[in-house]
Amino acid sequence: MTQSNSSSRGAVAALVAAFLGWLFDGFEMGLFPLIGKPALQDLLPGSTAVIQGQWFTVIIAVFLVGAATGGVLFGWLGDKLGRVKAMTLAIFTYAIFSGLCAFVTEAWHFAGLRFIASLGMGGEWALGVALVNEIWGGKNRAWIAGMIGAASNIGFLLTGLISWRLNESLDVVTGWIHAMGLSPENTDYLLHNRAWRFIAVSSALPAIINFFILVFVPESHKWEEEKKSGSTSHWATMDLMGVLIACVAAMGIIYVWSPLASLGGGVAGIVTLAGLAVALWGYMHPVRQYMSRSVAAGSTQSADRSTIMRNLLIGAGLAAVALLGTWGSAQQAARWASDLAPKGSTLPIIDYVVISTALGAILATLITPLIADKLGRRVTYTLLCAASLAASLGFFRINVPFTGDSIPSTLMVSAFLLGGITASFYGFFPLYFPELFPTSVRATGQGFCFNFGRLIAAIGALQFGNLMLMFKGENVTAIQSAANAYSVLSCIYLVGMVLVWFAPETKGRSLQ
Repeated sequence: MTQSNSSSRGAVAALVAAFLGWLFDGFEMGLFPLIGKPALQDLLPGSTAVIQGQWFTVIIAVFLVGAATGGVLFGWLGDKLGRVKAMTLAIFTYAIFSGLCAFVTEAWHFAGLRFIASLGMGGEWALGVALVNEIWGGKNRAWIAGMIGAASNIGFLLTGLISWRLNESLDVVTGWIHAMGLSPENTDYLLHNRAWRFIAVSSALPAIINFFILVFVPESHKWEEEKKSGSTSHWATMDLMGVLIACVAAMGIIYVWSPLASLGGGVAGIVTLAGLAVALWGYMHPVRQYMSRSVAAGSTQSADRSTIMRNLLIGAGLAAVALLGTWGSAQQAARWASDLAPKGSTLPIIDYVVISTALGAILATLITPLIADKLGRRVTYTLLCAASLAASLGFFRINVPFTGDSIPSTLMVSAFLLGGITASFYGFFPLYFPELFPTSVRATGQGFCFNFGRLIAAIGALQFGNLMLMFKGENVTAIQSAANAYSVLSCIYLVGMVLVWFAPETKGRSLQ
């Protein structure tokens, strides 16, 4: 086999491995919105729907903080130890700890395991993007970016399909489990209440991908060149203390807005601003220290250091807009839509909405990078923000409570558009973020930008309850107040339409 053929096969293997990693990453992200409601009903017996809803929001917020932390932590590992080793560890982390969620007995157990799992999810995105972009170079980068975004949404689609078909075929699944020798008591334990424990334990399967990665996937040649030049030695383990401090600050923000605390809105707001400032400092600390050592060693110019730090902030802002918009609209769509049906309805509304939004997202993420290559990065991002705002407002305004034994076509069509347009950013970022950073800090830089946005989304998610109370009134139903709250959060896209014009235009540039 010639060296060219070996290199080509290695590039394909890297793309396949990263694609599977992103696919199951999307599956894990879609898992809790799907099983959270029945899980909390079992874990919080006798509690009110309000308490369950508060815990639902807290667990999502904890997951987002973990992803923000993992994006920097595993990005640091990828820049210091190599993309492949770090990606293997990230996938193992999110797979195993997601699977363990099937055996929790308390709501806080669920939150803790989701936090650890999300460390790996946040890291895997940045590592996969860096590895594939560096191995493939300038070849078909727009197409590859679309594949990255589509993969996550295929995983999200799987959660809906599995839940839908599983609940229609519980008798068959029960027979299979009995045939494997499991007792009736344990079978009921796994399949009780929409089989949420069975779905959770299935999320451990991605750990199998690691065998494929370790055998077939080559390391990034660009990273190996950085290692030979000695630049990877500028990363220091002590710098991770900043990440730990940032994580503690972020968790403090979650705590002050959780049901466990009883602070007033003013105090919580002050703590949130202070915690956000500390988190920003801490998550940026490893890159800031690396660049200082690199400049001192003569490997980097001071001007390059300033550019990289500026791109970190701008990239994080762009991701924050997209992620807060998504978690304030598309991620809430299925849960909100389930309340539109009459009480006692057995229609699989959640499953259908998840499937519709995922199908729209798959199509949009494939197309968006191609548009960005034609129109430029800034114009494309602006158009995505405008379209996302329209899709979000349309979904929560068009759909009204319905009667009958069928799901309205308007709900499915608007969910398809909502999922597609708001998810289009996840095809855009894998194209744009690698262009903002050199190889030496690419994984950490991307991990910070994309995942710090998740922290902003977590803070926004914690405000759902407060926003709903603002719109509560005698003539306003709970469904309407929720729609108003989600609509207000969607206005974050207006910020993105301004912010992107302070970002660099990288159309036509090769990777640094």
